[in-house]
Amino acid sequence: MSTPGGVVRRSLLDDLATSMLSLIADRKLSVGDQFESVRSLAERFKVAVPTVREALRRLEATGAVELRHGSGVYVGPNVGRLVLANPLALAPSADRLVELLQARALIEPPVAALAAATRDEAALEQMEQDLATAAELIASGDHARLAEVNMDFHRSLAQASGNATLAEVVESVTVVNVREQLEILHIHGDRQADLDEHRAIYDAIRSGDSDLAELLTREHLDGVLAVINQRLQHP
Repeated sequence: MSTPGGVVRRSLLDDLATSMLSLIADRKLSVGDQFESVRSLAERFKVAVPTVREALRRLEATGAVELRHGSGVYVGPNVGRLVLANPLALAPSADRLVELLQARALIEPPVAALAAATRDEAALEQMEQDLATAAELIASGDHARLAEVNMDFHRSLAQASGNATLAEVVESVTVVNVREQLEILHIHGDRQADLDEHRAIYDAIRSGDSDLAELLTREHLDGVLAVINQRLQHP
């Protein structure tokens, strides 16, 4: 039985992209480092230049490489990531948004407990900065920016766990449909209470109290979920 040409081409592009990532890893290239030229890659892997460009565009879509016109190919910020949000995800229904919050309520509390046990100092400092920025934005009334900073806080919390894969998971579920999640935070409404809950979570993590950090994070996300469910049922 013959294999459809489109399937063969997709497999070739996937294999080529994977080989390029392996080459980046073997050379121990870091984010921002220049990679080989398109022509050099075509010669190395014995494929046509357009095929290399197509494979590179796939990698660029994930943030693994950056194609700079007139300059070349560079290592992108997501080159080492295992977990990525779908950049082409459609706007979700209300039910899917609730599912997204339910997923976060299951994932993030144990991550907070691990953060309290690990306490990555750089991430703790970023959490503290996120809290300070949030307080300033509440005072100034910049609620759109406030919602973004609140999301940043949750990502910084995951970074404090010291587990890069968990941090990627949390970042992915907070980046997915970010506009809709920001709308959730606007619907939730009580910005000062939200900040106070974030501060309490930070204090528990900073003090190394894993049980309290997990409990407070669970209560915080369950509280948001309860408000959203109520608003959706009684708009």
